[in-house]
Amino acid sequence: MAIGVQTRTRVLIVDDSAVVRKILSQQLGRHRGIEVVGTAPDPYVARDKILALEPDVLTLDIEMPRMDGITFLKKLMTHHPMPVIVLSSLTPAGGRMAMEALAAGAVDVMCKPGPAYSVGETCDALVAKIKAAARARVGRSVAAPAAGENCQAEVSSVIETTNKIIAIGASTGGVQALSTILPQLPADAPGTLVVQHMPARFTTSFAQRLNEMCHMNVKEAEDGDHVYPGRVLLAPGGFHMLLNRSGANYFVTVKDGPHVCRQKPSVEVLFKSVARCAGSNAVGAILTGMGDDGASGLLEMRQNGAHTVAQDEASCIVFGMPREAIRRGGAERVVPLEAIARTLLHFLTN
Repeated sequence: MAIGVQTRTRVLIVDDSAVVRKILSQQLGRHRGIEVVGTAPDPYVARDKILALEPDVLTLDIEMPRMDGITFLKKLMTHHPMPVIVLSSLTPAGGRMAMEALAAGAVDVMCKPGPAYSVGETCDALVAKIKAAARARVGRSVAAPAAGENCQAEVSSVIETTNKIIAIGASTGGVQALSTILPQLPADAPGTLVVQHMPARFTTSFAQRLNEMCHMNVKEAEDGDHVYPGRVLLAPGGFHMLLNRSGANYFVTVKDGPHVCRQKPSVEVLFKSVARCAGSNAVGAILTGMGDDGASGLLEMRQNGAHTVAQDEASCIVFGMPREAIRRGGAERVVPLEAIARTLLHFLTN
């Protein structure tokens, strides 16, 4: 019995809605390996229960009485860092607050149960995120360099042709990683395609946030968008993004379809399309995240002549995706987060 208790992930649910607390407690409690040790209606009660119950993972609502979730999260990450998954409404305002929560130290965000997502779908996804969060490294964020601080010595020589492509895939911890990497790329960097596992509308807010941070123009991809130097296209939540080519011109297809590697958007889908359409004109990077999405695709890119990079274990929030890509032979180099942009730029000029 003791072994079984030790291997279960202890979860504290913080939400001002009694209905949500009850639903999440019941649904999560049905999953092997998850133990809901308590619930709290607001951050003040949560603070006391964190100290008393010592949960492994916290699920946190953003809009709560007495103290909002963002303020509480900032205090928590300062004084008692621990893995936190933020539950947010699927609205533009919810998306903006979700981005603020990730910047404050949350491991992941997801939508609350509602019209767009059933309770069952939400809880199944939440279980996977809880398991990833339990293994996450927290309290050791890498500060993103300010725009213009890095890689400037390489700007003039980065692009000699217009047919280069950068492809990047990430999951848990990817918001922080991408917020470090993309601001380091110069304004004339090759067209860049990014898949970050994230729901719809959250990707809209994330693209807007990145656009404010980066030299390059960043937007949420739309079907038919052209890929060219100085532009970053972020796959929209709930849709796959593929690279296509017409003559010398690249463009993306954004489409619905089944989940691939349990994800939509899927890194695997993007990487395989880049391998097919760009070949040796591409460079690829797989970043922090749980599971194996993108591992085979990165290998296919490398087999088709692309240079490939995986984030190293020490700088990952969750090492699952890079580890699997490395195991399969898809990663030409394994480098720390702060060196990924520099490595990609080096590959583009060599």
